[in-house]
Amino acid sequence: MVVTNKSTRTGLFGGSFDPVHLAHLSLAQCALQQLQLDRLLWLPAGRPWQKLAQKGGRGLASPEHRRAMVALMVQGEPRFVVDDSELERDGASYTIDTVRARLAAHPGEQLFLVIGQDQYERLHTWRDWRELLRLVTVAVAARADQEIQASAEVQEYLQGLPSGAAQTVQRLAMPLTRVSSTQVREMAARAEDIRPLVGEAVAGYIAQHRLYQD
Repeated sequence: MVVTNKSTRTGLFGGSFDPVHLAHLSLAQCALQQLQLDRLLWLPAGRPWQKLAQKGGRGLASPEHRRAMVALMVQGEPRFVVDDSELERDGASYTIDTVRARLAAHPGEQLFLVIGQDQYERLHTWRDWRELLRLVTVAVAARADQEIQASAEVQEYLQGLPSGAAQTVQRLAMPLTRVSSTQVREMAARAEDIRPLVGEAVAGYIAQHRLYQD
């Protein structure tokens, strides 16, 4: 077990990253700066439960390809770390399992869960979401003109916490970016230039391995 200094601030940034794109990178960079993180863990999901429910478990690039693309995206920033814990876990990937394991291995570490507004609105559907809110600070990415809003269940729970919602949930100010993994996959399938969306390295990897080709 690693004893971590209590001042260590670690971000958790999970996703299917199918594929990772420059909006993901922008969000991660904003999190590093605004949350004053010592490190940010990129957590490619092995079998993300939301995606399994939406797509019947089909449509994901292999874990090996998705991890490799994330590694290419984050190279050059030493505070970015690719974490394989969710890829190595059997069954569906749940954030609460990752958080429990991280705190068991690194007692005293401050964890910041970096998510988007759409994920925050659905937080009440996540496994053991109340425990999750007790264990981490949730950092919600939103544009400057966008209010962050939770479901009624989450709002009621936050209001009852001794610390108050202000300490449990923080806002990440994000520039407007209109990039999605779906868009990248569709463009790659049409052999269009995806470099402006994913960068040279990831675009080259996708082309080399003929990913997202119908």
